[in-house]
Amino acid sequence: MLMWVMSDRAIPRSYSTMQGFGVHTFRLVNEAGKSVFCKFHWNPKAGTHSLVWPEAVKINGADSDFHRRDLWDSIEAGNFPEWELGLQVFTEAQADAFSFDVLDATKLIPEELVPIMPVGRMILNRNPDNFFAETEQVAFGTANVIPGIDFSNDPLLTGRHHSYLDTQLSRLGGPNFHEIPINAPVTPVHNNQRDGIHRQAIPRGRVAYEPNSLGGGCPFQSGMRGFTTFPALVAEDKVRGKPEKFADHFSQAKLFWNSQSPVEKEHIVSAFRFELSKVQVHPVRERVLGLLMNVDDTLASSIAAGLGCKLPKAQPVLFAPAKVEVTQSDPLSLLARPGEVGIAGMKVALLVGEGSDAKTVHSIYKGLTDQRAAPRIVSAKLGALYATSNEPIHVEVSLETSPSVLWDAAIVVAGEQAAFVKDDDLVDFLRDQYRHFKPMVCVGDSSAFEAAGLSSKLPDSAPTPGMLSAKAAKVDDIVVVLSKRRYFERSRS
Repeated sequence: MLMWVMSDRAIPRSYSTMQGFGVHTFRLVNEAGKSVFCKFHWNPKAGTHSLVWPEAVKINGADSDFHRRDLWDSIEAGNFPEWELGLQVFTEAQADAFSFDVLDATKLIPEELVPIMPVGRMILNRNPDNFFAETEQVAFGTANVIPGIDFSNDPLLTGRHHSYLDTQLSRLGGPNFHEIPINAPVTPVHNNQRDGIHRQAIPRGRVAYEPNSLGGGCPFQSGMRGFTTFPALVAEDKVRGKPEKFADHFSQAKLFWNSQSPVEKEHIVSAFRFELSKVQVHPVRERVLGLLMNVDDTLASSIAAGLGCKLPKAQPVLFAPAKVEVTQSDPLSLLARPGEVGIAGMKVALLVGEGSDAKTVHSIYKGLTDQRAAPRIVSAKLGALYATSNEPIHVEVSLETSPSVLWDAAIVVAGEQAAFVKDDDLVDFLRDQYRHFKPMVCVGDSSAFEAAGLSSKLPDSAPTPGMLSAKAAKVDDIVVVLSKRRYFERSRS
């Protein structure tokens, strides 16, 4: 089971920027039967980039398929999303020495203790031909492993082995879901299973079971052998119960909080305040604050201030390790994984109107496209604009159907007769760009920024982070501004 990592209210910018790691501990077993534990990680080459909460709320209303569409469009444009597969490999002796239990799916292993070893990659280089047949019918399961991978005694993993199969039996119409084309192996497999509802193949012969002596399925005669799980040695009688380390609910919460950047901590406080503001019963709010007191005083007090509450006493702690190995881990911050530098795949709105210079628009459009960005010409309405020359500007997207939240960056091409910069929809567009920390450029003059009540200069005349205003901005200068993608320092400027 993969956990896709998000920081509090930070929703992934797209599926291609989601980091995934397995919450479960598996085993790797070699030919000699020796076993080690492992955890699987998928790290996006594009880095981890997220939305802020107000932005996500607006996206949900503007385009509920936003993430799926973003992934689809990126693949169609040749900007193939890529992830690096890495393993955290450790012995049972190491696991026993950790202050936490690795079989607790709510715990992670800091990379400072066990570094991630890259072993492969995954590239999505084509979209499905038929979304239902290739996506809705796919049947994943935690028990589907290849030779060399085995299971640990993770209690949640054991439950998922059952629940995933049980789900597929009902969701996909019976026990033969493995024969549906999207789930069928490329190489034919003869497992002697036959009959049952929705059978896709037509088996021949008399054998319907294994082991057998009629179809070459007797392991004692032919050497064939099915999957056998790793034989863990039991030195004494064991009972199935939760180790005391499972009751440590705060050590890794502290680790996560301590590992966040200042702006991410602001988002976490905002997230708790938002959710707890909707809780009607005051004592429930107090109990949550009492739990957060065991994580960090500043976190709890900041939330309490926003709720108008006094800080309660900390809730009792059931178990706390005498010592934890790591108290701060940079990889737990989304901002610590910026990914590859550049603007490939960025959706850029080229905002134009009557008075925009066609040559400037087309030059910027080509320059961004050459660097594999995805610019689109946006205006109040569709059609052709004839501005400062006889060369037309063909509008591709209208403002009313494509608000700011659907774009990664905005470039306004203004001009001497650019009355369109006062359009209410454009003003709202630019204000959202600013409050969502996105890069903004105004070419020709700064009238668009001024109409939206924004300035590309701070009171001390320093440039406002992520804003560029110039008479004739070069494409290279624009790319530099766009490539950072988010300017969270604007929240404190």
